[in-house]
Amino acid sequence: MVALGTALFSVRFFSGLHGARMALSRLLTGMLLKWIVIVGGLVVILFQFKLPPPAAITGLVAAFAVYLLAFRFKG
Repeated sequence: MVALGTALFSVRFFSGLHGARMALSRLLTGMLLKWIVIVGGLVVILFQFKLPPPAAITGLVAAFAVYLLAFRFKG
């Protein structure tokens, strides 16, 4: 979910920037799409597949932790 949300965000944001106003609007819509995908996926996991909430939330936090730690390494 985190990877898919981030991919949607990057596609929306980096699909041609023309000025500051366009960049800001693409940033905001990209972040909104990202969070819709993440929250929607979490809702599907919890209610459709009926997985235990602590496990689902722990997995989401672990995915975000790996995502944030990846920024610390320059490659």
